[in-house]
Amino acid sequence: MKAVGYSRFEPGQGPEVLEDLTLPEPTPGPRDLLVRVAAVAINPRDTKVRRTKPASPERPQVLGWDAAGTVAAVGSEVTGYGVGDDVYYAGSAERPGCFSELHVVDERIVGHKPSTLDFPAAAALPLTSLTAYEMLFDRLQVPLGEGGGTLLVLGGAGGVPSMAIQFAARLTGLTVVATASREESRTWVQRMGAQHVVDHHEDLAEQVRALGLGDHPISYAFSTHTSAEAWRALAAMAAPQGRIGLIDDPEPLDLRLLKAKSVSVHWESMYTRSTFGTPDLGRQREILDTVADAVDAGTVVSPATQHLGTIDAAGIRAAQEAIEAGSVIGKLTLSGF
Repeated sequence: MKAVGYSRFEPGQGPEVLEDLTLPEPTPGPRDLLVRVAAVAINPRDTKVRRTKPASPERPQVLGWDAAGTVAAVGSEVTGYGVGDDVYYAGSAERPGCFSELHVVDERIVGHKPSTLDFPAAAALPLTSLTAYEMLFDRLQVPLGEGGGTLLVLGGAGGVPSMAIQFAARLTGLTVVATASREESRTWVQRMGAQHVVDHHEDLAEQVRALGLGDHPISYAFSTHTSAEAWRALAAMAAPQGRIGLIDDPEPLDLRLLKAKSVSVHWESMYTRSTFGTPDLGRQREILDTVADAVDAGTVVSPATQHLGTIDAAGIRAAQEAIEAGSVIGKLTLSGF
């Protein structure tokens, strides 16, 4: 089968190492689906793996952790899916990626594809939706439905923040403040549902205070890019007993800044459940099916913004270069081999 990955490795290597591969077709295990991949989306994780995970001609690395496709075969213990079902998922960090014609994935982390979306638009949803939904509702414990408080989302125009803004604005009663610096980014986060937009290149605390939301208005913060300066601003803005969630890999942070207000810090990794085989692994299927229902109801939209053509090394190289340049709004997708 066709696949995209790399078979030589040097730490920090660039996207030029990506190549078109021909690999044996995988065989599903008892709880697995064999999916014929129709479309994929590109994530920052793809670039991190390329720079850090060894590979060799004997053991090439296949990238990709966002896919939509059709079930081609099921394992002996699968109960939730049948051949021909359209699905979408983000996969597991412990298995090869989804940039391949056929891909094996545990049924418990797979959702039914939104019926109103084509495959590329659906492929842009899983990793972003799972990360955002788990952060808001599993980690930060934001209540669904009506309720007060303010959520600040740092780095609002990316794929994960795009979904976090939508979930908060349309599934909760929170006031949503997002950061964006370019005009097109500001327009995007407002389209996603942010009521207020501030510039992360300027003084965050001062801008938030100017919104008139109170002295310590941030009940919840979701940071995707946590500099030391942003951390100090979050500490200053956080409400007493507030909650801060992080998904990036910042330099060491001074937690002492949060003590007086009893502010808690929460980490989110979408791969925790699949990496450690937690008893609630099936929670990810529940989330993806919930998101699919919300999409089909018109409550939330896919963060897909640009389709780059065929799934091949050239297309994925171009997508990764764009992500590493730091100017991508939403998600980039490719489809077909």
